[in-house]
Amino acid sequence: MPKKSTVKKPAVPDQPPTETQLAKLRDEYINATKDYKASLQKLLSLYRDNVKKAEDRQEQMQKLLAQGLISRRELEDVEALVTEARLKVTGVEQQIAGADTQIANALIEIEGEKQLAKLGPMNKSSLVKTTSFIRFSGAGRWVLSQASPIESFFQQTFQRPLPIAVFGQGAIHNQWRLDHRNAMDISLNPDGAEGQALIRFLQSNGIPFSVSGAIPGVATGPHIHIGLPSHRY
Repeated sequence: MPKKSTVKKPAVPDQPPTETQLAKLRDEYINATKDYKASLQKLLSLYRDNVKKAEDRQEQMQKLLAQGLISRRELEDVEALVTEARLKVTGVEQQIAGADTQIANALIEIEGEKQLAKLGPMNKSSLVKTTSFIRFSGAGRWVLSQASPIESFFQQTFQRPLPIAVFGQGAIHNQWRLDHRNAMDISLNPDGAEGQALIRFLQSNGIPFSVSGAIPGVATGPHIHIGLPSHRY
């Protein structure tokens, strides 16, 4: 019997997403984020109610202690519950604030992808500039554990910590199924002295990065994304 052909079809290279696909993704992300933030707001309301109840209980126990009806230890136990309840409120408030930052930065990156969708795949160490976007592909793979030299450079040069807005995977990236594990977003204006110095350092060391402008109504300012683009998984 004749043998079946074992010739494999040539692999089809990955194509960058079209502008229409990216616009659709953006809409999906915004809708998913509304649901996520709504759930956080409900949780915040619940935790605030718990704080009020704990504080009322604390006030009652203080009166009982003044009357000699309970021990100091019993009051301290209630005070610990108040502290715990307040910490939960603070934690959710931080999640909401962090979500806003992550949303803005992720949407900025999506806007940049729209620009690059027209240009096709990038080679190593390629630098692409448009009117609103810059991307450097880097010399090779970069992971978040290699962030220390960048932080040290900035600290030594400007005598302050690198202003990291998002380090690695955030809640919004999980919600949107974006892989941001080996990336970080820096709150620096790329046109300023600090931003320009950081960009020169990244490019001279072969570290991939992208720079995007602000999006009216979404992100109030530009930022620098260090690492490869965040792809959907």
